[in-house]
Amino acid sequence: MLQISFIVFFVSFLIFSGIMIHDSRTLWSGGTFFWMMCCMALFLFFLVSQYSEWLALHQGVIAVLAFFVIAATGSVIVFPIVLTVLFFVEGIRNIRHEGMKLSNMLSILFSILLYGYVAVWPSIGNIGKNAISTTIYGVISFCALYVLALMAMYTLSGILNLIHLKKNRKADYIIVLGAGIIGSQVTPLLAARIERGIELLRCNPKAMLIMSGGQGPGEDIPESEAMAAYAIEKGVDREKILLEKKSVSTEENLRFSKELAAKQNARIIIVTTAYHVFRALILAKQQGIKCVGFGAKTKWYFTLNALIREFAGYLYLTRRKHSIVIGIVAGIIVIGNIRW
Repeated sequence: MLQISFIVFFVSFLIFSGIMIHDSRTLWSGGTFFWMMCCMALFLFFLVSQYSEWLALHQGVIAVLAFFVIAATGSVIVFPIVLTVLFFVEGIRNIRHEGMKLSNMLSILFSILLYGYVAVWPSIGNIGKNAISTTIYGVISFCALYVLALMAMYTLSGILNLIHLKKNRKADYIIVLGAGIIGSQVTPLLAARIERGIELLRCNPKAMLIMSGGQGPGEDIPESEAMAAYAIEKGVDREKILLEKKSVSTEENLRFSKELAAKQNARIIIVTTAYHVFRALILAKQQGIKCVGFGAKTKWYFTLNALIREFAGYLYLTRRKHSIVIGIVAGIIVIGNIRW
């Protein structure tokens, strides 16, 4: 079994590596990474089992392995509790700093729903069992698990797409996505994106910096003009900057910036806030833009709330595909309960 488990782990590693090399802008990157880690855990289990006699003579090694096993098991058990508390606490901080708006309450609402699903929902399944209630309970349970699994894969895929071994990508264009301005001044969130773009420009000196953002409500000038002025103040040569002034959404940011990137088969870097990178990469993929994404940092309490919003945006983008999956499984559950 040791040899078989190693082969399964090695194959899973090759599949994950192939996806990351070919195009990591997919949930398969996170999904295959998770599967690879599960296969590695299985391989290590058989490895420890086969060399148990040797381990018995080395108590120190056993103590270390036991610590990791207990830590891993404990993490799995307490993870839902920690996650619920974390989202609730950070949600309160977000409301205190950003104001009482529905968009700022997403992390608190998520923590309440997660608590209800983990602590309350299982007990509901034991109340009033009949064909109809069992069917409804089964369908809702599957939907909740499916969405939570998607969210886990989305988050993991997003993290993997933020990891880069080097900043010098021999880029031709660095697209900095706009994020709203106050009058004619960039916000701290947008400033972080611009500074990240400048940092990457220094590592890719042949690239052009595309500032992408039109003029929205309450803005005195297009976002791209304010972004360019900020970059010039930081020492960027005006000749290295291109302005995209028409966009009012991420999708338009990418589409109109692509029109400015005149070079064929251009190497493109997209810069945005870290939590926004993965959805921006998915939108770029849909438009046939080959690129990688680099993230700018922002405040932690804001990141969790924004991550839920980004995931909701991803669900909307891919709603047809996931609706089909849920519909098929729901149909199977209904047919199964009718037969019984």
